[in-house]
Amino acid sequence: MIENLWAGWRGRYLSSLSKRSSNEASDLRESGSDPSIFTAILRSGLPDEETYIVRRSDQVFVILNAYPYAVGHTMVLPYRQVADLDELSPDESHDLWRTVTFVCRAIRREYAPEGVNVGLNMGPASGGSVNEHLHVHVVPRWTGDTNFLSVTANAKAIPEALDVTAARLRAALRDIESSPEGA
Repeated sequence: MIENLWAGWRGRYLSSLSKRSSNEASDLRESGSDPSIFTAILRSGLPDEETYIVRRSDQVFVILNAYPYAVGHTMVLPYRQVADLDELSPDESHDLWRTVTFVCRAIRREYAPEGVNVGLNMGPASGGSVNEHLHVHVVPRWTGDTNFLSVTANAKAIPEALDVTAARLRAALRDIESSPEGA
């Protein structure tokens, strides 16, 4: 069992750090900071097949994670580079969550996982590696998908190439969207 160690004085210190981080992030946005890797991919002009973008809608796009936790690990992002859910327009928010739902359906249909993790990291302390561009992870999961490789060798075996995963998910998403229940 985990025991709690109370250190109430740390609250004031941590609050000052988050205010400072928030102000620094705001300053970067106002100064026109560098584009995120996702914005750079969108601006690259490369075809979706090369960038592993599997779906585009009016407000958001879906891209495979280049370093997946599992086969089918995708991310749903707004085109516009924003760092927080609060910065999304109502249309962007609606399209984002609608697309997350489509992606979950496509992953279930194509890979039959036993579960799906859906999550996002906001802010530098959240553990995300690209904090400046909001993205929702959709990760299929299977019982026992953590095995000796990840435990002893700090490595994962991903048994499908990204281009194969992209093709499978593109087809599943097209099928779902064209079906009466997908619209």
